[in-house]
Amino acid sequence: MVDPTSDLGEDIDEADAPSCATCGSKIVQSPTHRVITWVEDERVQTRHFCSDDCKADRGEA
Repeated sequence: MVDPTSDLGEDIDEADAPSCATCGSKIVQSPTHRVITWVEDERVQTRHFCSDDCKADRGEA
């Protein structure tokens, strides 16, 4: 898994790239990549989206 604070526009191997929570596409060098982060049970959780449309389709604000 890629560090969520890293620049995903750099050379990221597809095997290490996060997947979109809606469509499942690997997010590699995407200018529209979106991430939501929250704390649950004292652990940081993240959800990645390849676009605003996928984020909206999943019901995330």
